[in-house]
Amino acid sequence: MTRNTASVTARIVNGFVTRRGTGGHVQATGGNPAGVVLDADGLSGAQMLEIAQKVGLSETAFVSRSRSEGFKLDFFTPARRIAHCGHATIAAFSYLAELGRVAEGETSKETVDGPRKIIIRDGAAYMEQLAPRYEAAADWADRGVRAEDVLAALGLDEDSLDPRFAPVLANTGNSFVLVAVRDAAVLAAIQPRLPQIEAISEALDLIGFYVFTTDPAATAADATTRMFAPRYGIAEESATGMAAGPLACALYDHLSVRKPRLMIEQGHFMVPASPSEITVELGLEAGRITGLMAGGSGAVMQELEISLQERA
Repeated sequence: MTRNTASVTARIVNGFVTRRGTGGHVQATGGNPAGVVLDADGLSGAQMLEIAQKVGLSETAFVSRSRSEGFKLDFFTPARRIAHCGHATIAAFSYLAELGRVAEGETSKETVDGPRKIIIRDGAAYMEQLAPRYEAAADWADRGVRAEDVLAALGLDEDSLDPRFAPVLANTGNSFVLVAVRDAAVLAAIQPRLPQIEAISEALDLIGFYVFTTDPAATAADATTRMFAPRYGIAEESATGMAAGPLACALYDHLSVRKPRLMIEQGHFMVPASPSEITVELGLEAGRITGLMAGGSGAVMQELEISLQERA
C-alpha cells in the first residue's frame, strides 16, 4: 500500500567540461552529464536505484555523510550499483566546491570499494586512482578472448592500428581494454558492434573499450578517445575519468609520453560531439608510476524534482 510521496532534488552536473575564456567570461561546454543527489543519508539502495532510473543518465552519485572520509558516495546506473564513477565523482565534488561545502585542498570519498583521495584545486576536482596493472592479449586466452576478437568488435583490422601499441587491458581501479588507432579518420569511422563488446567485457570483467589516437593532426591533447561500455548500458560516453587514468599510464609506460601531467580529450568524435577534457597527474618514483589523480571541472546544467513512492 502506498503511504505518501517523497520528493528528492537531483542536479544534472556535467563532469569534465571544456572551459574557455578568462575572468568572468568563462564558458563551460561539453562534458559528461551525471545525476548528483546531495544529503542522501536517508535513502535506501532501492530508492537510489529508483532515482537513478528516473534521472535516466549513465550514472548518478548520491552524497552522504561519512564517519571516516570527507563524504560517502554511492553510484548507481539505471540498472545497478557500481563501485566507482569518474565523471560523477568530478560532478559531485565540483558542485560541493561551488556550494562552499568542501574547501580547496585535500578531502576524500568513501565508496563500497574503499576510500579514495580527492583534491580540490581552483574549483576543479581530482580523484585518486591506483598504480596501473596491464594484461597483454596473451593473458586473456584462458578467458576465451583474442586480440582479433577485440578488433572485430570495433570493425577494425591490423592496418587500422597504431603499430607502436598492441591492445592491452589496463586497470587503475577498474579494467578497460585500450586500443590505439593510427589517426583521426580511423577513430571517427568506428562503428562499434555493441553485443560483441558487451560479451568481451563480461568475459574480461571490463567497464568497456577505450579507443584512442595520439595523432597530432587529431588533437592538441596527448590523446583523443572514444569510450564504449554496453555492459553498463552505455553505447558511447563523452568523458570517462576512470579510463583516462589507465590510458595516461599506458602513454607514459608504453608510448614514451614521459611527463607527469597529461591531457586526455574525449567526446570530440561522438555524434553529436560533446568535447571533454580530463587532466591526469601521475605520481612518480624513480620513473615508475605509483598512483595518479585524474580530474577536471564540472558545471550544473539542470535541476530535477524526483518523486518516490514510499510503501507501508
